Amino acid sequence: MNTPLSPARELRVEFYFDFVCPWCLIGKRNLEAAISALEARQPRVNVQIVWRPVELLPHTPVGGVPYEAFYLARLGSAQAVAQRRAQVMQAARSAGVEIAFERIRVFPNTAAAHELVARATYRADGHDSGRQAALIERLFTGYFCEGEDIGDLTTLSRIALACGIGDAAPAPRPDSTAVQVEGVPYFVFGGRYAVSGAQPHGVLLDAMLRAADLMEAQPHGA
Repeated sequence: MNTPLSPARELRVEFYFDFVCPWCLIGKRNLEAAISALEARQPRVNVQIVWRPVELLPHTPVGGVPYEAFYLARLGSAQAVAQRRAQVMQAARSAGVEIAFERIRVFPNTAAAHELVARATYRADGHDSGRQAALIERLFTGYFCEGEDIGDLTTLSRIALACGIGDAAPAPRPDSTAVQVEGVPYFVFGGRYAVSGAQPHGVLLDAMLRAADLMEAQPHGA
């Protein structure tokens, strides 16, 4: 007698991020690799990503600040900046990303970029849609790989059009997001397991497997 298949279950993954954090792009890539591995091992678990924007530096001027000067002041010396960039680029390459620091001229205020993400089409329950995911990917790569100023409203309007979101440039939000986390990237799996930092995809996969196992152990409708 064949054992009936258990119904598909949904695993909610919350991803806290900001576009100016290279570790968030690395974490996003590692999360995508972990989701692919989970799908191969647990094909009846459907992963739904919920994007949680966090403005790391909400008091950055609306027009942004010079990128090189910002990091020199933040890290204290050109040597420290070079060391940090080398560390980030090594981790990025391991995740399949080529970050082009030499192209970045502006450290932007990300309020308008997050507002644009909020305007993207999403399901009524707040889960990710393909359009929203594509926009987030475009903003990350536009900034870290192409050096685009993602705080500039004209640039955001062009990106919005390319992603099919509309032709009106979003206005910066007067208030930053109320989400409080210690740092980004930050992941919450199934509302139970939290992982901080751009961890390898194996760490994220383990957290998802634990959350998926817990889901299976719970009675349906619980």
